Amino acid sequence: MISRGIIFILIATFAFAIMNTMVKSLSDLHPMQVVFFRALGTFLIIFPYMIFKKVSIVGQHPKILFLRALVGLISLSTFFIALQRIQLGSAISIRYLGPIFGAILAYFYLKEKIAKLQWLSFAIAFLGVILLKGYDPSIDLVSFILVLISALFVGMVFVLVRYLGTREHYLTIINYFMALSILVSLLFIKNWRWPVQNEWSAVIGIGILGLIGQVFMTRAFQTEETSVLAPFKYMELVYALIMGFLFFGETYEWLAFLGIILIIVGMILNVFAKKR
Repeated sequence: MISRGIIFILIATFAFAIMNTMVKSLSDLHPMQVVFFRALGTFLIIFPYMIFKKVSIVGQHPKILFLRALVGLISLSTFFIALQRIQLGSAISIRYLGPIFGAILAYFYLKEKIAKLQWLSFAIAFLGVILLKGYDPSIDLVSFILVLISALFVGMVFVLVRYLGTREHYLTIINYFMALSILVSLLFIKNWRWPVQNEWSAVIGIGILGLIGQVFMTRAFQTEETSVLAPFKYMELVYALIMGFLFFGETYEWLAFLGIILIIVGMILNVFAKKR
């Protein structure tokens, strides 16, 4: 029988895949406008809930919370920009390097050990990125750098959330992220335009689906071990490849597709190596 944790993560990855598809469909909007709607949908739901449940808004470590929010905003913004420029599956695949950067940062700042097998998994994943970059013509240098920056800052988010995990309520962490994203994105309001026709369903959908993805992902990792969930986490990429083909006509040369597979293999191997 499939566990609740696996069901939760499958729902979460499907929600994130649809959200990313909607983000890509909004390529004519300024990326910071898309960030605004992504953050606003979540903020309008969790902020009243926090007040109702009397969850701390400010938190006990406001400086670290602000840093985590800033790092998350940079990661989200650069990812959305890259997502509007390159193929859906490629952007998500390269961003999966986040756990590698997180492990390396945790090695230096949290003194967490890295096993030899993990270094092998890192090498496999990076080989996959090299193949993907070399054989996917949609990935220009600027987009490649942007999505690498996004992955690096995802790694920073992992380290900061790991530090805050036992010190702050998870809703306080998310709320800081959403509030800062809204405020910073408003600085670019002169570059925005009013959404038209089907864009409205997308801008509303990314906020709702982003929240659904976050809630079910959190519940998944609360009810099941990471090593069990890891393979299912990469269903997001399978969904993305299918949606990219159906909605945007995205296709890959076999070497580029091999690169995507190597990235997934490297990430899953990293999880099992860490558990050992």
